[in-house]
Amino acid sequence: MAVPLPRRHAVTEPALSAPINATCPWSGDPVRPDSLTRYRGHSVGFCNPGCRDKFATAVAQFDAIIAGEAGPTLLRRADLDPTPARLAEAALVIIDAQEEYRSGALPLSGIEAAVERLGALLAAARAAGSPVIHVVHRGRAGGLFDLAGPGGAILAELRPVPGEAVIEKDLPSAFAGTSLHEQLRAAGRPDLLLAGFMTHMCVSTTARAALDLGHRVTLAADATATRALPDPLGGPALAAAEVQRAALASLADRFAIVVPTAALLPA
Repeated sequence: MAVPLPRRHAVTEPALSAPINATCPWSGDPVRPDSLTRYRGHSVGFCNPGCRDKFATAVAQFDAIIAGEAGPTLLRRADLDPTPARLAEAALVIIDAQEEYRSGALPLSGIEAAVERLGALLAAARAAGSPVIHVVHRGRAGGLFDLAGPGGAILAELRPVPGEAVIEKDLPSAFAGTSLHEQLRAAGRPDLLLAGFMTHMCVSTTARAALDLGHRVTLAADATATRALPDPLGGPALAAAEVQRAALASLADRFAIVVPTAALLPA
């Protein structure tokens, strides 16, 4: 005799718990209790129901939230154009391509490869008729980046040709106390292509200042380089590759469109 199967009970969907995220993965705004959804057993919050519905198809972003990984950059959340600047429409600004970083007291990891790519970018900018501005750091007499000494000299492969501006600076930002902003405005080039040294220092500071002044920055990532740094909290030193990766990621979050040099060169 067949034994009847037990009657199935209705399954009640459990109430949504507190979300695992405090800010909306799409906009970055605080989550609202009326804008939650469930994914893989987790409650995920959004800033409004429309944002929740728009985000519902981005499964990879849900997975990133659950795994504690990075979400969209602030550039993406602000719906800003991620298209790199075109050589023919931008100015190339080369930061501190000086011997101090190659043969002087501050040798950089990967500088030879970066200089090679920067040379290709410089040649392409010249061929396109784009303005080229060389920025050099001006150090104290007898110290780092002394413009009268070997460390202050511009690298031979990247030396300016007649008609290219050379701007001297005293601070990490190429805009601080210089005519860079005015020269870019006079050239009618709000977009700038940025490359040079060091990534975490003068390149980063210049990119951030450029945003404040209304410029749109595209950074040639592999035409930059940096050095290892000590941990200020006493941990192991940060390798140059770690510093480089973190510097590029922080700039790409909001301050610059970060791409390889190949993406900027003509096909």
